[in-house]
Amino acid sequence: MKLKTILKIVVDIGMTVMSLLLMTYELIGEAAHEWFGIGMFALFIIHHILNRKWSRSVFKGKYTLLRIWQTVLVIGILITMAGSMYGGVILSKHALSFLPIEGGRAFAREIHMASAYCGSVLMSLHLGLHWSMMMGMAKRLVKEIPTAGKWVLRGIAALIAGYGVYAFIQREIGHYMFLQNQYVFFDFEEPLIFFLADYVAVMALFVWVSHYFSKGLRYIIQIRKTK
Repeated sequence: MKLKTILKIVVDIGMTVMSLLLMTYELIGEAAHEWFGIGMFALFIIHHILNRKWSRSVFKGKYTLLRIWQTVLVIGILITMAGSMYGGVILSKHALSFLPIEGGRAFAREIHMASAYCGSVLMSLHLGLHWSMMMGMAKRLVKEIPTAGKWVLRGIAALIAGYGVYAFIQREIGHYMFLQNQYVFFDFEEPLIFFLADYVAVMALFVWVSHYFSKGLRYIIQIRKTK
């Protein structure tokens, strides 16, 4: 495996972990949340530098349904990242407290919350888009899995995604995404691992949905080619 490919994987894993930790907010403290946010932004920049070839080709070539889906996700992530960073800078009380910024905190908090939760969902959908490629890489490292084993793994993935639906509703993530609730509730007596497990399940849900949605788009494209 090429060094650049390894670096891409490391950066993507780092962004995934950072995204989960950012959701914990008050459970880990405001200062840690701000520094994780800066780390997330740095990894985001590195990610785009490593994938600059894709960015250069945006206005080139033919757009298939799959490419449209990918581009929409990337644009959505760019918008939500910009919103998260804008809100984070305005609201910062620790890492960026030296900046002479006054006012606009109420609006910034709304932008930050909606961008953070929508961005997390979009990142999960983006990850699902490339899940087949990641599984292809994994196959190079492990022996061929029997057919029965593959179905067991698919069943486990479906169960996790199913629990993700429950966690999404129970944690009121949809309400935060669309600002129906403007303040996030945290149970400080709940073990952090339970909180993270629910958010991992929600992420898995959208990875699962995007993976099979993308497979459907690939199937449609293949049918069109054979006609």
